Amino acid sequence: MKSFFLSLLFICPLIGLSQITATPAETRAQALELKARMANRSLVKNLPLKSIGPSIMSGRVVDVDVNPDNPIEFYVAYASGGLWYTNNNGTSFIPVMDSSQTQNIGDIAVHWKTRTLWVGTGENNASRSSYSGIGILKSTDQGKTWQNMGLRDSHHIGRILINNKNPDEVLIGVTGHLYSPNTERGVYKTTDGGKTWKKTLFISDTAGIIDLAQVPGNFNILFAAAWEKDRKAWDFLGSGNDSGLYKSIDGGSSWTKISNEGSGFPTGFGVGRIGLAVYDENTVYALLDNQYHREKTEVPKSKSNGLTKEDFKSMSANDFVKLDDKKLNAFLKTNGFQEKYRAENIKQMVRSGVVAPIDITKYLENANTSLFDTPVIGAEVYRSDNGGKTWQKQNEDYIDGLLYSYGYYFGEIRVAAYDANKIYLGGVPLIRSDDGGKTYISINGDNVHADHHALWVNPKMPGHLINGNDGGVNISYDDGAHWTKNNSPAVGQFYAINVDDQKPYHVYGGLQDNGVWEGPHNAKENSRWHQTGDYPWKSLMGGDGMQIQIDKRNPKIVYTGYQFGNYYRIDKSTGKRHYIQPKHELGEAPYRFNWQTPILLSPHNQDILYLGGNKLHRSMNQGDDWEAISPDLTRGGKGGNVAYGTLTALSESPFSFGLLYTGSDDGLVHVSKNAGGSWENISKNINIPEFKNPKHIEKEAHLWVSRVIASKHKKERVYLTLNGYRWDDFTPYVFKSDDYGNTWTSISGGIPDAPVNVIIEDPENENLLFVGTDNGLYVSFDQGSSWENFQNGMPNVAVHDLAIQPTAKHLLVATHGRSIYKADIAPLQKMTTELLAKDLHLFELEDIKHLKNWGNPSGAWAKANTPGLDITFYSAQPHTYEAIIKTEEGLVVSETELQADKGLNILSYDLAFSKTGLEAYLKKNKAKIEEAKDGKTYLPKGKYTVQLKGNRTTEEARFQIK
Repeated sequence: MKSFFLSLLFICPLIGLSQITATPAETRAQALELKARMANRSLVKNLPLKSIGPSIMSGRVVDVDVNPDNPIEFYVAYASGGLWYTNNNGTSFIPVMDSSQTQNIGDIAVHWKTRTLWVGTGENNASRSSYSGIGILKSTDQGKTWQNMGLRDSHHIGRILINNKNPDEVLIGVTGHLYSPNTERGVYKTTDGGKTWKKTLFISDTAGIIDLAQVPGNFNILFAAAWEKDRKAWDFLGSGNDSGLYKSIDGGSSWTKISNEGSGFPTGFGVGRIGLAVYDENTVYALLDNQYHREKTEVPKSKSNGLTKEDFKSMSANDFVKLDDKKLNAFLKTNGFQEKYRAENIKQMVRSGVVAPIDITKYLENANTSLFDTPVIGAEVYRSDNGGKTWQKQNEDYIDGLLYSYGYYFGEIRVAAYDANKIYLGGVPLIRSDDGGKTYISINGDNVHADHHALWVNPKMPGHLINGNDGGVNISYDDGAHWTKNNSPAVGQFYAINVDDQKPYHVYGGLQDNGVWEGPHNAKENSRWHQTGDYPWKSLMGGDGMQIQIDKRNPKIVYTGYQFGNYYRIDKSTGKRHYIQPKHELGEAPYRFNWQTPILLSPHNQDILYLGGNKLHRSMNQGDDWEAISPDLTRGGKGGNVAYGTLTALSESPFSFGLLYTGSDDGLVHVSKNAGGSWENISKNINIPEFKNPKHIEKEAHLWVSRVIASKHKKERVYLTLNGYRWDDFTPYVFKSDDYGNTWTSISGGIPDAPVNVIIEDPENENLLFVGTDNGLYVSFDQGSSWENFQNGMPNVAVHDLAIQPTAKHLLVATHGRSIYKADIAPLQKMTTELLAKDLHLFELEDIKHLKNWGNPSGAWAKANTPGLDITFYSAQPHTYEAIIKTEEGLVVSETELQADKGLNILSYDLAFSKTGLEAYLKKNKAKIEEAKDGKTYLPKGKYTVQLKGNRTTEEARFQIK
C-alpha cells in the first residue's frame, strides 16, 4: 500500500490543472444530424471511395455472438470496424452496420429467436485508440436499419445482457467516458425494449461497469464488475477504490456490493479491471488486474561476473574508476553504447564530474521504461463457490506473461458450461486451465494473433472455440490445439499511410498491433491467394506499425518502425534493417518519443532525415548519425506512466530547405526558418473566440497537434490541426496561416464535431484540401472556407491519415477500422472557382484500349471481361440531361437520359451500341461487327464524342478506343 500512497502524492498536484470540458452529448448528436444533411447535399456524394484492403492482418475484435442452435452463424464486432455477419462459419462475412452513424463498438448482444441486435457503441478496452460511441443501437431487421435507443453520453459500453425469455428486458453495463468524468455510467435497465431506461447501479463519475454476467438460465441472478480508472494523455491509472463486484437477485433492479473487506476478494486502490464468468448460481470466476505492487524479494546474485545496469545505481565514482576496463567495455558493447563511450572515456568523464555512475543506468532507460517495468501483481483468478459471498484466489504463482503492464486492455475469462474447472483467460496470449485456475497452458496457436478480447465456448460441443483478438477471428474444434483463421473483412486499423512512385505505385501503412505492410494499389482483394500462396500485400515489420518514409530515388529504401520511436532503415533488396533511433548523450536526460513518433525525409535531399522526440533530430546520412537541431520543443513532460511532452507532427517547406514546423502532444507549435538555428513558438498566436468553448489555445488547451503542414503552393502558408480526443473534446480545430504562423484563421467552420486527425493539401489545386476526422472525410474547394462530406462507399469511420499519389491523381484514405480506401480525385483537382461558376462542365475522358474478347468469357465457367467508361460531369443544379455518344462522323451510337444531382455526377457507359445505334451504324459501315456472348455489341476502334445537353447548355468531350 505504501507504494500506491506515494504514487497518489505524486499525481495529486496534477488534479488542480484546468481541464477542457467534454463535448456534451447533445452537441455530438447535432453534429451527426449535420453530417447526415451534408452527405445528402454534398457536391461529391457521387464520387466513389473504393476499398483496396488489405484484409489479411484484420483488426481488433471486441466481441462475438454465436447462434447456440447453429454455431456456423455468428456476428463479429470490431473495435472500430463495425459489425459483421457470417452464416458459413466465417468463410465469408458481410458488414451490417455500414449505414449507422458510427463503427465503434464495445459489446454486442443478439436475441436469436427474434433476430434482434443490440450494439453498445464505444470500445471498452481503454486503449489510446479506443474510440467513443454514441449510445445504444438496436436493429430488428438484421442490421438493415438502426435505431439509437439512448445513453448517448455513455461513450463506452462494457457489456449487454438480454433476458432470453423476454427480449424487451435488457441490461447495459456502461463504462463511461475514457478521458473525463461523467455520470452516465453504471448499470442501466430497460423492460420495454429500450424506450425507457432506469439507472439501477451508480458508483461514481469515474467508475463504470466493465462486465456483466448472469447465471445460465436464470436472468434474476446477475453479477457486475465495476472499474474505476483515470486516463490522461500523460498518465493512466487503471485501478481505484471504487472498483469491485456487485450482485443482483432481482434481474438487475437492485444491487449489493460483494467484494468487501473479509470477502477474500481484494479491495482498495489497487483493484483494476475485472472480468466475470458464471458457471452456475454458486460457482463464479473473476479475472482481476491487480495493480498493487508485488512484495519485494531478494534477487539472487548472478553467477556471471558480468556487470548489470543495476550495479551502477549506487556505485561511487571511486569504485567506478577501479572497474576492470575489459569488464566495463564488455558491458558497454553488449548494451549498445555508442562507440565513443568506452571504458577509458567514461572513466575520465566520471573523474572530471561530467557524469556519475548512475548515468550509465539512466542512459539505458527512456521515458517509457516504467510502462513495461512496473512490478505489479497483475493477473489473478478468484473463484466463489457460494454465489459471491466469499472468494478464493486460485493461482498460487504469478500469472506472468498474460497481462504484462497493460491489464486495462484485457479482461476476458470464460468457463466451459460442461466443466466448472475448465476456464480460459484472454490476455496477450490465450491460456487455458483444466483445474479451476491453478495451472495453465497456452493455446495461442502459430496462426493466432496476440491480444485476446473475445471468446465463445460452445456449451454443446466440447473443444469448439471462436476467438477474437487484435488480428481478427480464429476458430478451433480441439480446444485450441489447432486453429483456422477467418480474416476476409478489410478492417485494418491504420495509423499512417504513404505511397511511392513506382508503377503500379505501392501503398504503405502502419497498423495498430499489426506492423507495417506494403502492397500495390491495384491489388485485387479476393481469396485467390489461398491457392497461390502469394498475398499481394507484404509485411515489412511487426509491432504497432508507425509512419513510413520512402526514398524517392529508390523505393527499396524504406524508413519505418514501431511505437515510441523505434525506427529502422530497411533495404528491401537485401532484407537488412538498420536501427536508427537517436540516442541521448551520456549524462543527458533521455529523449521522449511519442507512441507515433513523426519521421520525415527532406523533400530537398533524400539523404536527410528528420525525427521528432521532445527535440527535433536531423540526420544527414540516412539515419546513421544524428544531431539535435532544437531545444525541447514541448512543455517539458509530466509525471505519469505514458510518454508525454513529445513531438507529434513535423513538416518541411518544399520552397526552402530548413523552413521547418513542429507540433507537440501538449499543444505547442514551432517554426524555424534557418534549419533549426532558432525556433519561434507560433502556437501562442492562436486565440480563436468563435469556438463554443472559447479558450486561448496555447495557454489553456494543451491540445494534441495532429498535423502541421507546410504548403506546397505558397512559402508563407501553413496548415494546422489540433485534436481534443484525449480530453473528450470533439471540437474540430483546423487553422490556416499565410504568414508563417504569425496569425491564424480558423477554417473548421462547417465540419461536424469530431476530433481532427489529418489535413492534406492537393499538389495541383491550392484551393483543394482534405480533412480526416474521427468520424469521416471532408473536402474543401476554397481553402477551408466551406467543406463537403466525402464518403460515398466508406462508412462513418475514423480517418487517421491521407496521402495523394500525384501521377495517378489518387487520394488514399487510411482508416482506423476499415483499412484503406482510394478515390480518383482528378475531377476534384479541376474544380476551380471558374468551373464551379459554370452551369455544366464535362470533364476530359480517358482513352481506352480495345480488346477482342469484350463480353466473351475466356472459358466455359469464366466471367466475361466487360469494358466501361466513366463520364464525369459537374452540374450547378439538379437537372435532367441527355447524353449522346457519337462517332467521329457524327453518327449516334448510343444515347440516354439521366437525372443529375447538384455537384459531381458519373454516368457509367458500357461502350456498347444501343439497338438503334447499331442499326444506324451498320447502314453506314460495311465493317463486320459481331455480338458478344453477353448479348451486347461493343464499339470498334475509333474516335468518339460524348455530348451532354440540358438546361440550355451543351458540353462535349472526346475519347478514343485504340
